[in-house]
Formats: sequence, structure tokens, C-alpha cells
Amino acid sequence: MKLSHFNFELPNDLMAEYPAENRDESKLMVVHRETGKIEHKQFKDLINYFDEGDVMVLNNTKVFPARLYGNKEKTGARIEVFLLRELNEEQRLWDVLVDPARKIRIGNKLYFGEDESLVAEVIDNTTSRGRTLRFLYDGSYTDFRRKLRELGETPLPKYIKRDVEPEDEQRYQTIYAKHEGAVAAPTAGLHFSKHLLKRLEIKGVDFAELTLHVGLGTFNPVEVEDLSKHKMDSEELVIEEKAIEIVNNAKANKRKVCAVGTTAMRGLESAVSSEHTLNTYDGWTNKFIFPPYEFSIATAMVTNFHLPKSTLLMMVSAFMGHDLMKRAYKEAIIEGYRFYSYGDAMLII
Repeated sequence: MKLSHFNFELPNDLMAEYPAENRDESKLMVVHRETGKIEHKQFKDLINYFDEGDVMVLNNTKVFPARLYGNKEKTGARIEVFLLRELNEEQRLWDVLVDPARKIRIGNKLYFGEDESLVAEVIDNTTSRGRTLRFLYDGSYTDFRRKLRELGETPLPKYIKRDVEPEDEQRYQTIYAKHEGAVAAPTAGLHFSKHLLKRLEIKGVDFAELTLHVGLGTFNPVEVEDLSKHKMDSEELVIEEKAIEIVNNAKANKRKVCAVGTTAMRGLESAVSSEHTLNTYDGWTNKFIFPPYEFSIATAMVTNFHLPKSTLLMMVSAFMGHDLMKRAYKEAIIEGYRFYSYGDAMLII
């Protein structure tokens, strides 16, 4: 498959700027892989497609407020700094993206906060927009992390043109988020409300959790026509024994295993044993899933509607079949489904 197979016209007005008023009342398209049947529901209707003993795999990563605004020394120019990952806790070294990048060189200092209580020095160039910063802060590591949270804002995707609002702090986070480390939300999980999770639990659906800290690499554009030449950025992944037992037990009993989101799916497929069961995992993954691909663990998937030519769309195509994906997306556009992070959802079974 080539990059051009994943292009389509997406009307601008279908890009969601805000989430649905209630998490579980976004629209839900249900796509049946075997028959090609497509249904239009609300997200809370998801419960009708799962039974006792089925498993949902959730990514419990937590988004941290990764976008900071600082001022360059001397000129006072406003610089956006996007925290990607911590490189060294003791030295307070971070991989970041800066914008505008052309103004930021090695040796420059950036000042954050009205009282300029946080300072960073640029110590390396990593990519055209990438820099390594050393943060200078008088205080303990705990105080330093608290200061980053205080100065940072919710890292909404760039396509959302409005300013970040107070509600985004809560809505751009799953209700089951636990382990801080993501710079983007695992967005399929945003549709789950406490009420819906409770109803699923009462019905006997089990939950297995993994942690995949979503990086910006997930959203990097694919710039090669030959998909086998695209390289994904690595992201940190942890799958513990408890999740293994739940998932492998469900597989042994021929129950549904549903990956909630492309990140959960990528996590599962990064930890497959030679017997096609799930292994524990603690490390990094740069797994890139595109058609043709044989999935080993999940039999169902919840996901949002993705952008043209994105790696996320390629995974969906691999899971549901390319022609069915094209038909579903065409119908989604006709029916006014909302796309991307704050958009509507799809259940593929």
C-alpha cells in the first residue's frame, strides 16, 4: 500500500474544536468487519456490543501540561516550548520543540513565568525545531515538576485554533489516567464516562490497563510514498502481569478483546509472544502498523476518526480492511461525524 491510498477530502467544518457536552454522548459508528454492516449510535450504546468475560484494554497514560511560553533573553521574543520527554532528572534536561525555531540557538536562555522564576538554557540542537534544554531552578525536583505543571498549559493539538480553556485540563484527559508522561491524549478513551465504565463493570466486562506514553511522533506526517520506509518515533510502553493474565485468559476463553484506541492497539501488538499471546513489556516501541498486517491480540477496536495520510488511519485500514475503511469514512463525512482528538468515535467489531 502507498501513502496516496490514504488520502481523502476532509471538510474543515468536521474538525472538532470542542468535545461533546457529555463524554459518552458523542456519536458512535459501529462497523462490522465480517458483514460490512455500518450502524450509527451514541457512544454509551457501546455496552450493547460486549458481554460478560469480554475485555477492554485501556491506555492509562496521563497527559501533562507540555506547552510553555517563555521569553528569550535580551530580545524578549515570545517563544513556545513544547516539552517532549525528560532526558535526565538530576540535570533537568529535556527534549523539546521550539517555535519559532530560527531564533533559538545553543547558549540562548529562556525565561518563564511573570517572575521569571524558571530559566532554561539551550544546550543542543536535535532537529530543525528540536532542542535540548537544561532547566535552571532553585528548589527540589518535586518543586521543579510542580513549577512546570503550574506554568504549562494543556497541549491541545495545533489544528484546534482557539485558546486553551479551563475545561480542557479535564476534558483532554481520560477519566482513568494514572501515569503522567503523555504529550497527547489517547483520544479514544476520552469518550468513557464514570457511569459507562460502571455499567460495563456491572455487566461483567473486564478491564486491562497498559501504559503507552503518547508522543508527538504519532502525529508526524508520513512523507514517503512507500510506507515501509516510514519510521515511527519511539514511545515508552509498560504492560504488567495483571493485564497479561486478564487478556490471555479472555483469549483462551474466546472472548472479545477490545483495544481502546490506536495506542492501546500498538501497545498490544508490541508485546506478542511466539504463541500469539500477550507478554509483559517494559521499554520502548516504535511499532508502525499498516496494511497488510495480521493482528494477534485484539478482536475489536474503539478509535476516533483520523486525518488523511495519518499513521492512525493506516492502522485502522489494516484492522478493518481498506475498502471497508474507505466506505465507512465516506459515510462519516456524509453523516457529519466530527474528526480528530475531540471528535466522534468508531467501534470496529
